Amino acid sequence: MLDILVLYYSQHGATRELARLIARGVDSVPGCQARLRTVPKISAVCEAVAPGIPEDGAPYVERQDLLDCAGLALGSPTRFGNMASAMKYFIDGTGGEWMQGTLAGKPASVFTSSASLHGGQESTLLTMMIPLLHHGMVIAGLPYSEAALTATQTGGTPYGVSHVAGMDDRQPISEHEKTLAMAQGKRLAELAEKLAAK
Repeated sequence: MLDILVLYYSQHGATRELARLIARGVDSVPGCQARLRTVPKISAVCEAVAPGIPEDGAPYVERQDLLDCAGLALGSPTRFGNMASAMKYFIDGTGGEWMQGTLAGKPASVFTSSASLHGGQESTLLTMMIPLLHHGMVIAGLPYSEAALTATQTGGTPYGVSHVAGMDDRQPISEHEKTLAMAQGKRLAELAEKLAAK
């Protein structure tokens, strides 16, 4: 079985729901399984330590997850057109994996959620790709052959699936967003299989 790491940070739950849908898409591919992981929130208090196990949701990511994965889906809510600091903090700490080429040649995709339709989704997705390119990963977008990409009036971009949560973070994930998230997970897993077969 090929493990596809679905790594996300979520503050209000929308990005976590996208991660779960992407994982369903991964799991739909025979020979592949999703490994859901998250990163801890950053505290402004220097002495604060996150619990070893999150209260809910996926376990925290470990370095071994990066080594074990055959592909990576990376997700974060938008923060002024960039990924959230918790995810950036984790990525900034992967210098050892970069030096060893742990992720080189593996496929990767990105996903995000924002409060508004023009809340920086595309710039967040693009900036999330940059460290993955430095790691030597093969970036997999979401092609327009997915009919929901041209039909959606909520989230969805060719750079990766997205969700518009609304200013109160209560907008449910739309049917188009669900379809695109599962399609992205399936595509990532299929690419991982092809690359692993070489």
